[in-house]
Amino acid sequence: MISDRMLSLANTITFSRILMVLALLFAEPLSNVFYGIYLACGISDVLDGYIARKSCTVSRLGGKLDSVADFLLALVVGFLLYPYLGSVLQKEMVVWIIVISIIRLLSLLVVRAKYKTFEILHTYGNKATGLLLFALPFLLPNGHATLFAYVVCVVASLAAIEELIIHLSSRSLQTDKKSIFLN
Repeated sequence: MISDRMLSLANTITFSRILMVLALLFAEPLSNVFYGIYLACGISDVLDGYIARKSCTVSRLGGKLDSVADFLLALVVGFLLYPYLGSVLQKEMVVWIIVISIIRLLSLLVVRAKYKTFEILHTYGNKATGLLLFALPFLLPNGHATLFAYVVCVVASLAAIEELIIHLSSRSLQTDKKSIFLN
């Protein structure tokens, strides 16, 4: 039997984001259709959490579904925009992104080893990183993307390190932990 939480409006919106991400694969990168679908994905990412909190339908399933949708969006957009990022990403920035990815992977492995699950925290740092990453495709056509990419890398580095510290220093999985600077 399917529970009410599984059928919640918030989870439906999150699932629709996954479908929109798949639709992005058929859109011409940086076209009006691409930006329309991409913007709808961003709006749905904000709405699903807001609606879940306001309707008291927050669930672990919803959180995991949101993380999957976010990951798929980043993966698909990265794949689609890779040819356009060649002029933006310097060699040292590519190494930097690989290091950030390794820290993220270590964080996931720590969670898996300690708590027998996979979890990406919705910290303020991760939210800031997501927002900055979301803005990047809008900046590609107008030449400010390289400087902005450095800013994204700084914020993403701090967020990845913070999440790893949270997982390493916690005795229990703290899915609601927003920052190491807050109790």
